[in-house]
Amino acid sequence: MTSWFRDTTGGLPRTFWYLWTGTLINRLGSFVLVFLAIYLTQERGFSAAQAGLVLGLWGVGGAVGTTVGGTLADRWGRRPTLLTAHLGAAAMMLALGLARPLWAVAVGALLLGMFAEAARPAFGAMMVDVVPAADRLRAFSLNYWAINLGFACAAVLAGLAAQSSYLLLFVVDAITTLVTALIIFAKVGETRRATTPAAPKGGPAPAGALRTILTDRVYLGFVALNLFGALVFLQHISMLPIAMGDSGLSPATYGSVIALNGVLIVVGQLFVPRLIKGRSRSHVLALASLVMGVGFGLTAFAEAAWFYGLTVLIWTLGEMLNSPSNATLIAELSPAELRGRYQGVFSLSWQVAGAVAPVAGGLVREHAGNATLWAACAVIGGLMAVAHLVSGPARERRAAQLRPPAEPVTPVTAVRPPAPQAAEAAATAPAPS
Repeated sequence: MTSWFRDTTGGLPRTFWYLWTGTLINRLGSFVLVFLAIYLTQERGFSAAQAGLVLGLWGVGGAVGTTVGGTLADRWGRRPTLLTAHLGAAAMMLALGLARPLWAVAVGALLLGMFAEAARPAFGAMMVDVVPAADRLRAFSLNYWAINLGFACAAVLAGLAAQSSYLLLFVVDAITTLVTALIIFAKVGETRRATTPAAPKGGPAPAGALRTILTDRVYLGFVALNLFGALVFLQHISMLPIAMGDSGLSPATYGSVIALNGVLIVVGQLFVPRLIKGRSRSHVLALASLVMGVGFGLTAFAEAAWFYGLTVLIWTLGEMLNSPSNATLIAELSPAELRGRYQGVFSLSWQVAGAVAPVAGGLVREHAGNATLWAACAVIGGLMAVAHLVSGPARERRAAQLRPPAEPVTPVTAVRPPAPQAAEAAATAPAPS
């Protein structure tokens, strides 16, 4: 165990550990998004469609934020982009908690999503900047572990706090976001100049940056696959709490059930890098998609808390396999001088899903029924598994082409932060929550 712990945590840069600490603190207070659907439907009396609309606007704001955040990370710098995003998110968190009319709640969710998700590309780019390629698999796994340790604690605490005061959820979330900003301000320096000399600080963007991304079919294909996966995964935030409420289960029960996701990841995530080492990334990602589809599909048959908990444990296993391979693959497919923008485009897939998933989930559930919604999730998971197997070889060839000659070569078959949830990894890379 001592050797395993040293191999897992040893030798990583100090800046990484400051970012890791900020991630953990921020996620310990990530109350709002987990309980927003319950807050809107049970506390505020909005319909499932109206709640889906508000969550969708959060995703729309996130799409704008992650696009702007990726550009600013390359032009302005990682550090100022992170600080601005965190400070703006803390302010909007309080504003959303105090908003009363539906239109004010909708605007608050839109602006909060914009500020919160602007942090993702900068955070992901900074992680890649400071961690050598040979250490990225375990670094992203450690960061994803911190995200879910905080999430597991936050889900339980938020369920208890919601029984006292929903406003308390927004206040605590804002405070932990501010603490994260203070850590970045005091301990984390700018990292962009060390890795992207072609784009000096304050200088113009690399010529043809947008065209480069839009013509990168291999990368955009991978982003599209992540979009479909996110549409399924984000149902645990939007439609799962509503389904559990319809089964007569309380918000505290939902908090305990969804906390199993974080608990399982905390217990097992750090063992995943050794488990998947030496295995084809395409096969790992295909298996992850299939397992997640099965887990969400079984939700159609759930009524009791233990059955909901079982489904959470199943799709969490898929999430654990998906996360480190996804994050390291995004790092390898991103040219150094466009790292922030590439991270932004990948995060954009999560924001588009964040806008579409609750609205689509709410409409399917209202018009076709609860069982149809979860069956569709299972079908999407199966189709994604096939797509990963087909597209995997082209991704590995592209990663090999982009790897600098001096960069240590890691086995391409060895290597998803959670994030999304980067994030939830780059997909689950932590944003202010």
